[in-house]
Amino acid sequence: MATQTSSRPSSTFYPAFVRVAVAAQTLTLFFQAATAGLLLSHHLGVLHAVGARVMYGAAMLYVLAAVVAWRPGGGSPKPILYGTTFLVLASVQVVLGITHTLSLHVPLGVLMFAMSFYQLGRELGHRGPVLGHDRGGR
Repeated sequence: MATQTSSRPSSTFYPAFVRVAVAAQTLTLFFQAATAGLLLSHHLGVLHAVGARVMYGAAMLYVLAAVVAWRPGGGSPKPILYGTTFLVLASVQVVLGITHTLSLHVPLGVLMFAMSFYQLGRELGHRGPVLGHDRGGR
């Protein structure tokens, strides 16, 4: 009796990758909100600028994670649409920040944080195993 082994990673890897990516994105947006507040009272523009680059990288990581979870992982393609939309909004946000258009930059930042937090809740709320652990029969 021969056993067949698969070269594919565990099916729990792909959802976990997406969850980690959206968590990183949400945390970087929270950092951006905190440094924006500090920017108003102190001269900490460097922290906000570095955070913007990290947030943009986290948004790209989420798109990559969504594609990997969809194609080889067999997941839904819906997170790709969210990730791509978010990346476009991040690009607009960067341009608004560079041009100091705060009347649009701040509300868009709040919207992006809300979107990311909502997506994080959706990803964490999915049924099924998380990092190899059972979720209590849900």
